[in-house]
Amino acid sequence: MSSTTPLLDVSGLTKHFPIKGGFPIRRTVGHVQAVDGLDFQVNESESLGLVGESGCGKSTTGRLITRLLEPTAGKISYQGKDITHASRKDLAPVRSEIQMIFQDPYASLNPRHTVGKIIAGPMEINDINPAGGREKRVRELLEIVGLNPEHYNRFPHEFSGGQRQRIGVARALALDPKLIVADEPVSALLQKVQQELGIAFLFIAHDLAVVRHFSQRVAVMYLGKIVEIADRDDLYGNPRHPYTRALLSAVPEATVDETPPRERIRLQGDVPSPINPPSGCRFRTRCWKATEKCATEAPPLVQVEGNKPGHLTACHYPETAEVASAPRLAKDPEPAA
Repeated sequence: MSSTTPLLDVSGLTKHFPIKGGFPIRRTVGHVQAVDGLDFQVNESESLGLVGESGCGKSTTGRLITRLLEPTAGKISYQGKDITHASRKDLAPVRSEIQMIFQDPYASLNPRHTVGKIIAGPMEINDINPAGGREKRVRELLEIVGLNPEHYNRFPHEFSGGQRQRIGVARALALDPKLIVADEPVSALLQKVQQELGIAFLFIAHDLAVVRHFSQRVAVMYLGKIVEIADRDDLYGNPRHPYTRALLSAVPEATVDETPPRERIRLQGDVPSPINPPSGCRFRTRCWKATEKCATEAPPLVQVEGNKPGHLTACHYPETAEVASAPRLAKDPEPAA
């Protein structure tokens, strides 16, 4: 693979879940627009953070990339190969290289199987026989994720929630993947894993403070769309989208006594329903800068004036660099137009 080719390339990725209604004949009466036209890339050994409020579509995005869900539209390329609608046979060699760590560790672990059998499962399915045998490799993986190798014969219910997620991490590592999609994971552990093994990560989380310590780049999602994506330091130091700025304003920070507190932005209302999202910019119903243009025109995700290369923002009225980064006295924004 060329060094200029990203490991993962996502273009126009869309997932709409049909809503069935009517009796006695059930027909499609609408759609849940969970993911609606995502564009992003993940490079080899890179960690990309995908951040947003609950229900924004970030977990669905993870399942689309791992092909646990079939996309409605768009394209997913892995190492330059289109896997968007690949058959089970065509996906077989890719499955071992793209793994997922689930948000609910207990639901993804078979309670009837021992930890040893759970972690060795992927190796058995893919007929992998590591040097020294599977049991030896499983014990090594348990040690890598911070668990006692002697836990090999224990069952999932004997572990805490955090330990169960470590078991999930060990299972994901069993096939030596090149990309791991991690849904709300144990960040400190994965940071260690990435540094030691050089695996690329799509790190899904709702907490910007956690993502900052793990991801080299960060993409911010709102209601099925990416509204801003940038290098970590640039995004945190110069947020250009109002929603990104609102999320960052809620992150606790340590300041010296003379430094004014950062403005705390309290968004108006709730996140709209993905069944019937707002026209134009989807954030406009909660944005203090919204105008009629925001209601009629969806802003493209582009590089706006003043942004560094690769810092893309989807906003008709992006925050200026001075406003976005300067600490200001706390006040509530005006209600959205």
